Amino acid sequence: MSTSDAHLHDLAGIGFGPSNLALAIALRELDRPVDAVFLEKQQRFGWHRGMLIEGTTMQVSFLKDLATMRDPASEYSFLSYLKAKDRLIDFINHKTMYPSRVEFHDYLEWAAAGFTDQVEYGSEVVAVRPLRDGGVITGCEVVARQGGDLVTRQARNLVVATGLEPRMPDGMRPGPRVWHSRDLLRRLPDLRDPRRVLVIGAGQSGAEVADHLHQTFPQAEVCAVFAKYGYTPADDSPFANRIFDPEAVDHFFDAPEHVKRMLMAYHGSTNYSVVDLDVIQGLYRRMYQEKVLGRERLRIMHASRVVELVEEADRVRVIVEFLPTGERTVLEADAVVCATGYRSSDPLQLLGELGEHCARRDDGQLQVERDYRVATTGDVRCGIYVQGPTEHTHGISSTLLSNTAVRAGEIARSLTRITSPALA
Repeated sequence: MSTSDAHLHDLAGIGFGPSNLALAIALRELDRPVDAVFLEKQQRFGWHRGMLIEGTTMQVSFLKDLATMRDPASEYSFLSYLKAKDRLIDFINHKTMYPSRVEFHDYLEWAAAGFTDQVEYGSEVVAVRPLRDGGVITGCEVVARQGGDLVTRQARNLVVATGLEPRMPDGMRPGPRVWHSRDLLRRLPDLRDPRRVLVIGAGQSGAEVADHLHQTFPQAEVCAVFAKYGYTPADDSPFANRIFDPEAVDHFFDAPEHVKRMLMAYHGSTNYSVVDLDVIQGLYRRMYQEKVLGRERLRIMHASRVVELVEEADRVRVIVEFLPTGERTVLEADAVVCATGYRSSDPLQLLGELGEHCARRDDGQLQVERDYRVATTGDVRCGIYVQGPTEHTHGISSTLLSNTAVRAGEIARSLTRITSPALA
């Protein structure tokens, strides 16, 4: 069944993860009200639930929450959350800038609970259509699947924040015994008394998954497979971290393309395929201690790659090649976990006909303005904003929490400036 809502919202948001949650907060804290509706395909708020491993911590300061960098006095800050939970003094005594991942997720849920009247969970957006007034596109119609029904929501402006898609190694697909790390905690209960588990990936998730599996299954061998010779420490030094400053977004956006590429190459070690040093040292200590005891369960297969993987009913048969010599090892595993990262989803997959009015750069990527509004043809009055897939225009922090609060404020202010009867 299909139902249509003729009400015209100021803004429709696709997705309700941290990015659009931060935007909802920024819009609520504006001097003027904004009528916004958000459509989220999950049944409830969730952010990387499959990797909420006990003992893991955030890699960014708690001050880079949903609001503080935009407004330190916001009632939706992490400190406000601690006060509401009666843990402010306890957290201060904890003497850390990096809360556990479980606690930060609880903070996000706490903040999201204040917007249940604006969020329609269980809504998978399947299409976006233009709304026209004569020859001008004045808004959009968002079509979403809710259970067995199709519903539509109309809005003058649109913001797409559909998050990241898991990336699997070339030639591999998820299956009963082959998982992406995002599904780790959901799939782990199905793994009973494994003899061997493989983890593919050299980044933070790969190291954390290997560590967690090694501790969870004390009788199993855990094989970490990656092409590097060893895990690379993340560069979280103060000067390098300036690449995540709000000012760095301005610098990056205005820089020539060759400078953008240079900056990304220089500072990839702050985020991509790197691991916190304490995690690396912990894994190495454990591996060394096992050598001393003569029972090696943590097996680091460095400078290696999986060249063949066959999933069978009760096992996975894997061939691992040691790159320097070409020597191949055949392993039978109970499961393979691919901690091989994510990619930004393409907003054009949803925009349909609207996408035909969006400007592209010479490299085929979307042309996104400084305020995160997609450049469009002159007949489009509907503001189309994207959060996430803007690394090519706004820099390395685009998919990270570091500038989420500031970006949300910039989009909120932009929405109040563009031509719109309700917001102008």
